[in-house]
Amino acid sequence: MSTKALIQAISYYLPRYQLDNAIIEAQFPEWSIDKISEKTGIDNRHIAASGETSGDMAVKAAEKLFEEHSIDRSTIDYLIVCTQSPDHFLPTTACIVQEKLGLKTSVGAFDMNLGCSGFVYGLGLAKGLVVSGQAKNVLLITSETYSKFIHPMDKSNRTIFGDAAAATLISSEHGFAEIGDFEYGTEGKGAENLIVKNGALRSPITEKEAVIDEYGNYNSDNHLYMNGTEIFLFTLESVPKLISRTVTKNNLNKDNIDLFILHQANRFMLQSLQKKCKIPNSKFYIKMDHCGNTVSSTIPIALYHAQNEKRIEKNKTILLAGFGVGYSWAGTILKTF
Repeated sequence: MSTKALIQAISYYLPRYQLDNAIIEAQFPEWSIDKISEKTGIDNRHIAASGETSGDMAVKAAEKLFEEHSIDRSTIDYLIVCTQSPDHFLPTTACIVQEKLGLKTSVGAFDMNLGCSGFVYGLGLAKGLVVSGQAKNVLLITSETYSKFIHPMDKSNRTIFGDAAAATLISSEHGFAEIGDFEYGTEGKGAENLIVKNGALRSPITEKEAVIDEYGNYNSDNHLYMNGTEIFLFTLESVPKLISRTVTKNNLNKDNIDLFILHQANRFMLQSLQKKCKIPNSKFYIKMDHCGNTVSSTIPIALYHAQNEKRIEKNKTILLAGFGVGYSWAGTILKTF
């Protein structure tokens, strides 16, 4: 009998400090509360403290997972940490998280550097470990502090992104949903449209002053830059194809899908995708108003809330699709039971 890979449980952590729309409006009066909410679908974001790292948040998310779902940490035999804001260049954040969580020293542990597609890619890696017999219980943690990359006067990116960490347990033995087959994609020519250019080895940090774009956003090569127009065009071009190919890869058709949970980028982008893919409201899930775009954690956070809201019931088929920085995209199917 072949081994299955199952999602057993999900929990997540949000930092204490909150950046709501009223605070943004106070700093940028032309950017009203109603305008922000209508365009982005985001009312609030949580921002990591100055000394709080992705590794710290990863530990807190995992501790919540263990407590909320009564999980014995000694059963974890593999750890994957997905982050683009690691604690150090080296060692890997996963090694630090292993020690802080008190996981056994026989676990495998590594980091993966992916953004908005990271959770689905992580599920693919976790499934490979489980199905091949290398692990029985894989702890996948997505943790990101994009706020530390954003210029304080960049109103567009500050409006969209929030910090968060999510912990997901993938198991060969227990779970509420089986992980299906995967569809992946990469197009590196779009790398410069969502980038923190300086800070690593190719382009060190510089002292250049920030420039102001046509929309009044401050930015420099030391901070997060996003070409919103190009990202939007990429998304509308790639994601409908990703959804179609993911459905086909799993020997299904689109009518078989009970719920679509896409990367929660912003409301305008999601509604544009929903319209282009002709997905009815009853099958399309949006949940980001309380935390913003949390990069690799948006899908697990949405899954967590969809479960609590009874949107995910037994014998349902769920499509997950992540897409963004890289360009990178990935999709898979969950079948609940």
